[in-house]
Amino acid sequence: MSRNQTLSSPRVSVAPAGIVADGVFKVLLAAVSGIGAAPLGDLLGVETWLMAVCAVALLAGGASELAWRRRRPAAVYLRLMIAYDSGWALAALAGGLVAWRGGTAGGELWIGYQTVAPLVFAALLTAASAPRPSAAEA
Repeated sequence: MSRNQTLSSPRVSVAPAGIVADGVFKVLLAAVSGIGAAPLGDLLGVETWLMAVCAVALLAGGASELAWRRRRPAAVYLRLMIAYDSGWALAALAGGLVAWRGGTAGGELWIGYQTVAPLVFAALLTAASAPRPSAAEA
């Protein structure tokens, strides 16, 4: 086969490894949060039910990320992942600061972020993946 010839195979859209890894990480974190809800809740000072809700939210966020990965350019994901991870780092720092200063709401702050942010992330991915109306339809 010469250099200019190509195999006649269908074009495969490959999602960047980072998008897949981020989605898989959220799903794994959901599993850990759900399975270990009671001991993790005790460790972080949050109720078991909040840990369970957090696990469901993380699962929804990770699953939607994996589901939509081929329907939008990687740039959409990167912007959303940067925003999500920046918020995650800030929530972790704020939660750590609250705990360091003797407060009891540090774990609730961090788990609260872990509960709300994946749902917002999933909603934004869904909105970004919705078909755009054509000029003729507008």
